[in-house]
Amino acid sequence: MRLSLLLLLFFWTFSLNAQTQYDPDAPLVPLKRELVPLGKTLFQVIDLKTGHSRTVDLTGKDFVLVSVREPRSDGRFYAVDRDGTVWLSGAVASGAPQFRSPSGVFHVLEKQRYHMSNRYPDESGVNNMDYMMKFTRWGHALHKGSTDWMSHGCIHVDPNQVATLFRWVRLGMPVVITRHSYMPFARPDLRRIYLHR
Repeated sequence: MRLSLLLLLFFWTFSLNAQTQYDPDAPLVPLKRELVPLGKTLFQVIDLKTGHSRTVDLTGKDFVLVSVREPRSDGRFYAVDRDGTVWLSGAVASGAPQFRSPSGVFHVLEKQRYHMSNRYPDESGVNNMDYMMKFTRWGHALHKGSTDWMSHGCIHVDPNQVATLFRWVRLGMPVVITRHSYMPFARPDLRRIYLHR
């Protein structure tokens, strides 16, 4: 009985702390780089510390682009196949101000259909990172989650789209995270796909 009470108190305290972490007025976590889409498959990556930039060309490659849910961004993911066609898109939520999702070009390091966060486990014991596609060694991942609230840095993918994205994504596939709109490049494909069904 006493152990159960202590566990209940621990989880209640953890829950309160988790809720207070989502403070919209919290200071922004500084970013290391910025990624700017120059075209459908061409990107400029700027090192914010040194000011140096490089161009990344993903022509001929399958990749996932995420325009995070922040001002000037789309709050969407885009699945781009090797011929440059955006064939799937859906809503996302990204990191809260104090847990901002990183920007840049990453690669899928791990995939798991069922997964519980090691750093932020759900107190109910229910998996909270299903359809997990990890893209940084710090644990950032695309995964199933609510797009109505921000995350601890992961990318929450619309539950209606995540299974399709998970089946398509392969280990090593590029994941491009930007704070700029990608919609101008994706709009023609999305009109063709979604308006002619």
